[in-house]
Order: sequence, then structure tokens, then C-alpha cells
Amino acid sequence: MNTEQKIISPEQIARPGGKVVFTNGCFDIIHPGHVDYLERARSMGSCLVVGLNSDASVRRLKGALRPVNEQQSRARVLAALACVDFVIIFDEDTPLELIRKVRPDVLVKGGDWSVDRIVGREVVEAAGGTVCSIPLLAGYSTTGTVERIVAMHQRGGNG
Repeated sequence: MNTEQKIISPEQIARPGGKVVFTNGCFDIIHPGHVDYLERARSMGSCLVVGLNSDASVRRLKGALRPVNEQQSRARVLAALACVDFVIIFDEDTPLELIRKVRPDVLVKGGDWSVDRIVGREVVEAAGGTVCSIPLLAGYSTTGTVERIVAMHQRGGNG
């Protein structure tokens, strides 16, 4: 499948057979922590749907200097990962409406989110699904990557 075909609208979601896993995030600069997290999320079911914050949503959540990469680029990189089955861009600050449309069997967030704080938990659990917070791979973050790039540039390094 062409990876661009994996980028769909919420209206195009058709529940595939098997257990559907959903996660979401900004995924601004993909790093090994993201890949590890997404692979482990995918292992919890037969289909991984990633809700991707739009550029406007990222700016509201992370500030005016983010995202570094625009939403179509971020979506294309995510879609190219073998562990990702579908990417859906959403413009809201939370993925709640998208979760209601996707109706996942498993809702996953990174370990920096406690299960009781995960948006959509009530929707998924009410439908008999499960909600998980999985540990993040230590030492990786987009913010940390951006800070290292800025520091290198300020020192005059060319990386």
C-alpha cells in the first residue's frame, strides 16, 4: 500500500476485523522513542490508528514555535512506519471526538499519562475496551531534540 493511502479522514475509518488500537500525539520530530512506543502499541492489537494533532492544535498545545514539521509531513512519516495502519489528522485540542468515531478496543498513551488522565478513557471502557499507559523509552523527546539543535546552532556547530 502506498503510504499516502494510510492517511485518512475520520469519515473514511472503517473498522477492520480484529482488535483496533488507538493512540494520538503531535509526533513532530520522529525519534526512536516514538518508534518504540508505536511498535509496542501496535503489538496490543491487529490495527493501529494514530490520531495526529493538526498544526493549529500543536501550536495551541506547544506554543507558537511548534510544530517544526507541518502536518502532512508528519502524517507521511508516521504512515511510512510498518507498525502504523492509519493516520487521522484532527484539529481539536483532544482526540475525544475522534476516539468516539474510531471506537477502539484499546486506547494507549505514553507513560507520562496516568490512565485516569487519558482522554477518551470513559468512552473506551464503557464499550468494553481497555486503556493503557505504557512506559516511554528513556532519553528521547522532541523537546529535547529541539533544545539540542538550538544549542548546537548557538555554539556555531553544523551538526
